[in-house]
Amino acid sequence: MTGKKKSSRGAASSALSEEDSSGTRRRQILQAAAKLFSSKGFDATTVRDIAAEAGILGGSIYYYFSSKDDIFLAVHSAGIDMITHAVLDAIRDITDPWQQLEAMAVAHCNTLLSWGEMAVFVAPSYSESLKHLRPELVRQRDRYEKLIAGIIERLDLPEHIDRTLFRLHFLGALNWMPTWYRHDAGKDPAELGRQLVAMLRR
Repeated sequence: MTGKKKSSRGAASSALSEEDSSGTRRRQILQAAAKLFSSKGFDATTVRDIAAEAGILGGSIYYYFSSKDDIFLAVHSAGIDMITHAVLDAIRDITDPWQQLEAMAVAHCNTLLSWGEMAVFVAPSYSESLKHLRPELVRQRDRYEKLIAGIIERLDLPEHIDRTLFRLHFLGALNWMPTWYRHDAGKDPAELGRQLVAMLRR
């Protein structure tokens, strides 16, 4: 009986260790894919490229993902989750909507400009070959945009201001920053977020 208990505990421990290892390898693949998708683009990146960047055999990647499309969707989802969690943490104890918007912008900029390729996929430039994935990509983005829309809905904006256009303009300005931002230019990502909200506020 004692031997069976030990055996069960050993099997459980082995399963957990294998699960941890699998999770680590999956994250390595996603980070490698994000780097290559960001630098080379989706079309020019192959599954073999991703495997080489992640330091695994080409065929092994199919143990974790069924296709390059599947990898791209996972990278995009991870980027959305990363920024969503950062924003939720930033606004948790804030009730004023303008202060929430500023905290949101700061968290968004800090994540987008400081956390590497994964976060950049919140606003990637999709190629024509990804058109079939657009419904799922939009669904993933909508999770985050609904959070921002909720903040904007409570702002004391003039009646003639269209809140949907405000949101699109605001997020567009935030998500365009990786195209021109330079880490060595002496500009702090958090200050960029604060400045953007200051320019929009009456």
